[in-house]
Amino acid sequence: MSLICSHGQKKALVIRDRNPIESLRPDESQNKQLSLFLPFICNNETQRQKLSNSIEFWDSVPRYSISRQAMVKMRDENGNLPLLELEFEYRQARFSVSIQATQIKGKDKEGKPITIAYYPSSSEELVEEALRKLAVDQEQGFYINEKPTPQSGVSFSLYQLREELKRSGHSRSFEEIKLSLNILSRSSIQIVSTTQKTRAFAYSTYLPVVAGVCRSDIDSDPNAKWVVHFHPLVTESIEKLSYRQFNYDQLMSHTTQLARWLHKQLIQKYVFASITNPFDICYSTIKRDSAMLENYSRERKAHEACDLAMKELVKNRVLVKFIPVVKTGLRGKVLDVVYTLTPSPDFVSEVKAANSRKKLSTG
Repeated sequence: MSLICSHGQKKALVIRDRNPIESLRPDESQNKQLSLFLPFICNNETQRQKLSNSIEFWDSVPRYSISRQAMVKMRDENGNLPLLELEFEYRQARFSVSIQATQIKGKDKEGKPITIAYYPSSSEELVEEALRKLAVDQEQGFYINEKPTPQSGVSFSLYQLREELKRSGHSRSFEEIKLSLNILSRSSIQIVSTTQKTRAFAYSTYLPVVAGVCRSDIDSDPNAKWVVHFHPLVTESIEKLSYRQFNYDQLMSHTTQLARWLHKQLIQKYVFASITNPFDICYSTIKRDSAMLENYSRERKAHEACDLAMKELVKNRVLVKFIPVVKTGLRGKVLDVVYTLTPSPDFVSEVKAANSRKKLSTG
């Protein structure tokens, strides 16, 4: 994995000097990189419709960690949010993340115009997952092999996106979807490696390009086409084949965001999944790398949230069971919790299929 430098907003208005919502050329929607990204290893069409791709490094970045409720407490009197700075580890390497909130025009309870800042959060996470699903499921994705900065994305309609979110159990209105697309296209994220000799970095908005139609056009034609470009790290993953197929329907069935994060961690890290070879993960690791447990005022509540997410993974058949082992110090103070996770037979089968696909695509 290597970080790349991208200035998303500077190239956000044109694709090869064309209207971004024009039809894509055949070489952009049909090429080698995309042909490897789209197919999955599965037994039938029903199984294929449940699958999508997890992006190796990008999906480990804690980029959706602040809830809308937490934002309310963090905003100042003018509705602004501070620069959000986080740290996480990926494959024994350390990274820092800086997320700049975006200002969105709205109205207060009295109907007066106001500007409110938003970080991308759970709703935006779901929209990004649905967009990636449309790229592979509807075969509407594209990959533009332009040097030095290839681009990837998906062409879609708001109606398609709304129906996909509804199908996966996360219904959103057109206005809510447009708000999420607005937040994703205007919020910037910088990722810097802090352990490598050269401090490589990636800087871009979450979606460097979002091109669509205005509200009046949506009302008259909800099938009008939109185009988004995925983050440069997603494009890099498509180029370098550093992605894995996974059960998208199962991921989207989780009601808690932390359960989805844990599921993604298992997809990326538990590539040796076996019922006889369980996976260990520490509470301290979950807290550091997800950045989702900092919102709790009491540590006990954060532990309870972690246990709840584990139970949801069992309920949704990702795991058969989990065993927490509490590590204590002086006077019984809880220092950490080690979770030993036993995968379900279904998850083991899905990991084996993902491994087989990986061998075929890179072999």
